[in-house]
Amino acid sequence: MSKDLCHCILLRKASRKVSSYYDEALAPLGINIAQFSLLRNIRRMAPVSLTDLAARVELDRSTVGRNAKVLERMGLVDIRTGKDQREATLLVTEAGQAVLKEGAPLWDRVQADIESRLGADGIDRLRDLLAVL
Repeated sequence: MSKDLCHCILLRKASRKVSSYYDEALAPLGINIAQFSLLRNIRRMAPVSLTDLAARVELDRSTVGRNAKVLERMGLVDIRTGKDQREATLLVTEAGQAVLKEGAPLWDRVQADIESRLGADGIDRLRDLLAVL
């Protein structure tokens, strides 16, 4: 069997596998890693505009807006009109804070497991290599 030499395919496979570890750990909370990460960023930056949040997470503003609407329907985020009536502002709700609190140790366990699998040197190399991209 030949090794896949396409860097994109290898990175996508690894990304899907790693994401599945986090998704499995967070599943009891009814949230996935993308939602959990966005929620964490909203909490860090709150109150935050969709534009500023999109820049922070390096995603298209419309994508962030759609994902924020999902979090709002879940009761985890409040979307309010900002100072500029054209811009929405996001805040984490009490329910969202609870999910973040419950999810933190689940996320920490996955982090520790990945670090254990790769070892300290492997983690450092991985971070360095990904930072170059």
